[in-house]
Amino acid sequence: MPEPALHLTELHALPPSLLTTPARLLHTVLPGPTLIHLPGRREPALFVCALLHGNEDVGLAALQMVLRKHARQPLPRALSLFIGNIEAAAEGLRRLDGQPDYNRAWPGTVAHVGTPEHGLMTRVHDIMRARGVFASLDIHNNTGLNPHYSVVTDLTPQTLHLARLFSRTVVWFRGTPGTQTGAFSSWCPSVAVECGQPGQATNEMAAARFIEAALHLSDFPDHPLPASELDLYHALAVVKVAPELSFGFGDPDAALRFDAEMDHRNFVELPAGAVFAHSTHPRPLQAWDEQGQDVAEALFERVGDALQLARPAMPAMITRDLRVVRQDCLCYLMERVPRSLVGTAMVDGTSQFERRGGGV
Repeated sequence: MPEPALHLTELHALPPSLLTTPARLLHTVLPGPTLIHLPGRREPALFVCALLHGNEDVGLAALQMVLRKHARQPLPRALSLFIGNIEAAAEGLRRLDGQPDYNRAWPGTVAHVGTPEHGLMTRVHDIMRARGVFASLDIHNNTGLNPHYSVVTDLTPQTLHLARLFSRTVVWFRGTPGTQTGAFSSWCPSVAVECGQPGQATNEMAAARFIEAALHLSDFPDHPLPASELDLYHALAVVKVAPELSFGFGDPDAALRFDAEMDHRNFVELPAGAVFAHSTHPRPLQAWDEQGQDVAEALFERVGDALQLARPAMPAMITRDLRVVRQDCLCYLMERVPRSLVGTAMVDGTSQFERRGGGV
């Protein structure tokens, strides 16, 4: 029997102290995961997710900026905001031990079907689908050094126009079941945005500008973006450390050893033969593509104790936070989508890029 869903608090007005309370103290204002609906000049609502990961507070800070700005005037568009893992935020953690990742438990999940978190996310999804959504934004921080970028799961013109409002750098990946972006993308433009590391005012302001710009949109263009407007990357695989191995960054005693400044390689296009790590273990890294296929041998080759890239690739989201690596992943490996194909919308579930052989 599935466990009962977590309680969802649903509000139609802002608790006044929500506009000034930091993420770590949010549990003093809200009893748990909360969905808040606010009116605006246009319908349907813009949907914004914050704190799906408790240590990534940029979405909350950005929403607070936007809502303070509009405190004495109507919002340009109705806004529904979902504030997620308040328990983990109180501890400054991505998720608590024993919790599923709040951004892996939405409809479409495989690993977390039947959990209370899956029940909660399904309820939020169903409420918003019934109400109607103009567009969906999921706001995140990184734990490693990364530029601002968007993540999309489809290549429709509407989705790419939405992503471009935040950054010209866009990552296209459909291989993580149960994400909020993936759950909403089949029926409204939906993006996740990665806003750099937490606690930096410039990142919070960038997220606030994005929310504000989306609130002011009246509709979406249906024509493709010019190729010059976008740097589009396709995620080849998610890379994880073998669970039985010790690992470290600049740690000579670890069974799997990464460079001390490994995260400086994020969004750097690396050639085939670039050294990625060192280990004598036969399979220290695991890698899965969008179809869930094991592609580690296609991506990495061994020369002595060095693990080298077997093909050119660009890492993203490398983090040196050992706990986050264990809870989520080490990084993603990506390839650039040729500019001649950037403006191509999805056709029959595939893109011209895939039909021409892009991928591992």
